[in-house]
Amino acid sequence: MDKRLYPVTKDFFHSTLLPIIESSYVWKGRPPKISHYQIFCAAMYVLRTGISWRDLPSCYGHWNHVYQRVKRLSDRGVWWKILMTLQKDKSINLRVVMSDSTTIKYHRHGGGLKGGFKAEEEASAG
Repeated sequence: MDKRLYPVTKDFFHSTLLPIIESSYVWKGRPPKISHYQIFCAAMYVLRTGISWRDLPSCYGHWNHVYQRVKRLSDRGVWWKILMTLQKDKSINLRVVMSDSTTIKYHRHGGGLKGGFKAEEEASAG
């Protein structure tokens, strides 16, 4: 198995992460075709590489099925439960940093030209 595509071993996943996922998962309808392990590894792959869901490698299954499962898990708060459990077990050291335009200042010319597109046309013509 390629470590880039499957960064977590199946043993670690089944012993640590699967109980968290299954405790939050509501079983309705037919069983899923894509395993929880593949969904977890696909989510890690998208987070690590930054690719769009449509560009997900086919080894994880159809991109839309993977996206829908990741979104449902996110809506239920399963990803936070996983992170907090791993943090509590000291398996990871989690530091969350959030920033926005009030904490990061940009150069005064970074906002664009005063007057908008019209002023830009006049500047290039003159």
